[in-house]
Amino acid sequence: MNATERGIREQFPLWDRAPDCRIAPRPDHVQVVVGCGTSVHIADSIAVFLNAHGRASRPVPGNEWTRRPHDYVPAGLPVEIVALSRSGESTETVAAARTSREAGHPVVAITCAPQSALCAAADRLIETDTHPEEGIVMTASASLMLLLGMRYAGMTVGQPTTAAARTLLDRADPHLAGLIEGRTHFVFLGGGAFYGVAREGALKMQEMSLSQSEAHHPLEYRHGPISLIDERSLVIMMYHQDTLEEESLLAHDLLAKGAKVLGLGGPGTISLPVGGEPGTGPLVCLPVLQLLGEYVARSRNLDTLAPRHLTKVVTIG
Repeated sequence: MNATERGIREQFPLWDRAPDCRIAPRPDHVQVVVGCGTSVHIADSIAVFLNAHGRASRPVPGNEWTRRPHDYVPAGLPVEIVALSRSGESTETVAAARTSREAGHPVVAITCAPQSALCAAADRLIETDTHPEEGIVMTASASLMLLLGMRYAGMTVGQPTTAAARTLLDRADPHLAGLIEGRTHFVFLGGGAFYGVAREGALKMQEMSLSQSEAHHPLEYRHGPISLIDERSLVIMMYHQDTLEEESLLAHDLLAKGAKVLGLGGPGTISLPVGGEPGTGPLVCLPVLQLLGEYVARSRNLDTLAPRHLTKVVTIG
């Protein structure tokens, strides 16, 4: 077991030790959740949770917000920036926080690095420790920032969710090797708050195993991307209970076209239930997607501690 896998399997005690969120979104402010790479995918899910809890929100990549803020939120609306960065040093995210603060917008930082540049650019801070062996690829830190963002949105995320995530990982683990055998095309599907996690799963697969991967809202998949499905495809379907019937029909279509389907919360080649507190399914599923990327990398003799062309912190200039 390498350090990447240890970080995936040992993240659950970190969830239970993560601090309760003692701050809340400012009333009447649009919540702009910014990040880069993994963090902007996590931001996508956090923004959905904020909207679902009555706080107008949207996710924006860091540099897009710095350079084109009014393409995303009309001028004149009060905004609060929620900036996500594991290291607190990512150039684009720190710049988004600094320029926002200079413009008079309050900034909340969610990070695993106290005393970082992002913390210095924030008015309020939500931080926790990540796994000490975590390398370039974000695993435990991604889950932790999602958890903290869910609590910031007003959700209850406690020990029952941790237990559900650990159980799902344990149940999925014996099936992953069989699911990936002979598969070179990986598709991650999820609606609502699952969509950001689907994007993160696709990113993990790319950076860990150098594989062809993609992410979509489930019912959008028939509108073009399904043309790529064949006997080399593995689809990870994260079912939303609001659309379980429609997504189940899609899964059966994909199976008929030769794909294998890992059904998290619904039917598939392998079907596994997703537990946890209400609405926490995206967080519960995330460790399985991380371990899947590690297993595909291992099958290709790739070292996830040294992914190609990547560094732990992206700094520019």
